[in-house]
Amino acid sequence: MDWTQRLRLRNLQMLLSLAQTGNMSQTAAALSTTQPALSKWLKELEDDIGLPLFERHARGLRPTPYGESMIAHARRIEAHLDTARDDMQAMREGGSGLVVIGTSGASAADTVPLAVTSLLQRLPKAHVRLVESTMNLLMAQLARGEVDIVVGRSAPELQDGQMRAEALYMEPIHFVTRPRHPLFELAEPGWSDLQAYRWIVWPRGTPIRNTLESALNAAGQGMPADCVESNSVILNLTLLNHSNMIGVASHRTARRLEHLGALRILPLRLAGFGSVSMYWRDDGFGRIAVSAALDALRRAAVRSVDEIPDDTHG
Repeated sequence: MDWTQRLRLRNLQMLLSLAQTGNMSQTAAALSTTQPALSKWLKELEDDIGLPLFERHARGLRPTPYGESMIAHARRIEAHLDTARDDMQAMREGGSGLVVIGTSGASAADTVPLAVTSLLQRLPKAHVRLVESTMNLLMAQLARGEVDIVVGRSAPELQDGQMRAEALYMEPIHFVTRPRHPLFELAEPGWSDLQAYRWIVWPRGTPIRNTLESALNAAGQGMPADCVESNSVILNLTLLNHSNMIGVASHRTARRLEHLGALRILPLRLAGFGSVSMYWRDDGFGRIAVSAALDALRRAAVRSVDEIPDDTHG
């Protein structure tokens, strides 16, 4: 018999607990079993697979590379089961199921909230969860099945073979500040004027940071030495509104926040565009709420900027 057919949910719990604790006795106590029984099960699993999953050492257990791979599979299975449970709960309560959407800063202020509003108009009882983070973390969550859809700066390098991708739109990035920043007293602020202030930038390696660095290189400029790194839209917004710092935002986010009077775009053009895409897994497409959310995101991508008046300063 294939060893996978002998696995039970409790066995996955054992494996994940061992990965977390690295200790036989702690895992046995947590799962109300005995250490000999747990040790016997692990040895039988390793014999069945034909690979060592953990290294035994004085301080306990450490996953081998094979064990890390098996643990990753177990986490994905657990995440899928959690989603199935919550999806069924939402349907039992008369809803249309659950969808978990991850968004980066590029889409958190505009495209995703517009799409959610549209989705809930179409499916009023859908259960929606929103997660904001950076693309590298969100794509890892998508791979593990912890989120259903990720929307943000295109990141093909983070995409695996189980994911589908669709580009939603292209957009530039802008420098932004609080509305009454001293730079707006200048007729044409230049690079030296911007370099006089501290910048807030997205963390190194994020798609929007890469776009910024490419645009600066094209302008013959470099990143100032005095920067604050942050991956939070809300934190950045608060810092900008309580200081003379200069921030960086994608076009739709900048336009939306400018229209709300929270920020103002500096009249200094940056070369280059970045694309925003949505990512999802094939196994989630058949669920009603996930499919409807993908459609809502497509519609929001087409209409969102057009809804913002051009004359944002009166």
